[in-house]
Amino acid sequence: MNVSSVPIKAIIFDLDGTLVSSRLDFAYLKRELACPKNVDLLEHVNHLPEAQKVEAHRFIYNHEMEDAAQSSWLPGAQEFVDLCLSKKIPMAIITRNMRDAAMLKIQHNNIPIDLVLTRDDAPPKPNPEGLLRVANKWRLNPDNIMYIGDFLYDIEAAINAEMWSCLYAPEELSDYAHKADLVIQDFSELEHKITF
Repeated sequence: MNVSSVPIKAIIFDLDGTLVSSRLDFAYLKRELACPKNVDLLEHVNHLPEAQKVEAHRFIYNHEMEDAAQSSWLPGAQEFVDLCLSKKIPMAIITRNMRDAAMLKIQHNNIPIDLVLTRDDAPPKPNPEGLLRVANKWRLNPDNIMYIGDFLYDIEAAINAEMWSCLYAPEELSDYAHKADLVIQDFSELEHKITF
């Protein structure tokens, strides 16, 4: 089934790299926390001894908050959010950010989306629990919701939740782009590629 033939009744967004900029240097964070390249940073930190875990969380917290204070809307994202508002399309944000950093980004950029789940609220993506919790709150079938993100975990979370997935890839296509139902370089494309 093609996504253009299905009415999309709600949109869930990733935050960093989708709606707003992020300058977090994950390679640096991994090096500083001795996290292997092929291991998820949050998984690595969760398996550290308690004292090291506390220190690692503090280190990540400081970097996330600094990044949040410098964030800005990505091109076309604000216009698409405004379009959804004008059409009364329910919107939510699900992010692997911690709550403090996510809320700072949302306030700093005046993002008009109230329903926000962070890694403090639900298991981080690609776990689909957060997406399914939002679908349940809206009383919508997952197949009437699109999740838009810029990374593999976003696409996998949407697949795991049986939602439509949209990969935002403004520069170059990743090797997992084929997994997404829809790939866009600019938010303006969505107006013509989905049916509200």
